[in-house]
Amino acid sequence: MIRTGSAVWNGSLKDGSGTVSAPSGVLNNTPYSFKLRFEDESGQNGTNPEELIAAAHAGCFSMALSGQLTKNGFTADELRTSAALTLEQKDGGFAITKVHLTLEAKIPGITEAQFQELAGNAKAGCPVSKVLNAEITLAATLA
Repeated sequence: MIRTGSAVWNGSLKDGSGTVSAPSGVLNNTPYSFKLRFEDESGQNGTNPEELIAAAHAGCFSMALSGQLTKNGFTADELRTSAALTLEQKDGGFAITKVHLTLEAKIPGITEAQFQELAGNAKAGCPVSKVLNAEITLAATLA
């Protein structure tokens, strides 16, 4: 399976801008720029690579946990995951150094120990977790 995305950039790093797109149409010439990436964190005027990675990680982890639950005879009523990605200056450039996943879950019939084990397995096994060279932490709460 191959998934694709595309970007167009015009101009210099600080004064230029671009767009990102994906075949699904979810991203369709969505603006991004230096300002949107490093100065305007509101997310109202466009996107940036880091928020896309954070959203992808939250989605990937949620699906990985759903798979772990299914394999073990559970079905979640709801998995609500957020990902807080840390971008830091490092080695003369920038690096994604950490991602903190926060999960609030409603899963009938599961014990706290089972929940924590399966959530940990999902964190380690999620394909996005595997591709990131960052510290990944998880705070998982069972409602």
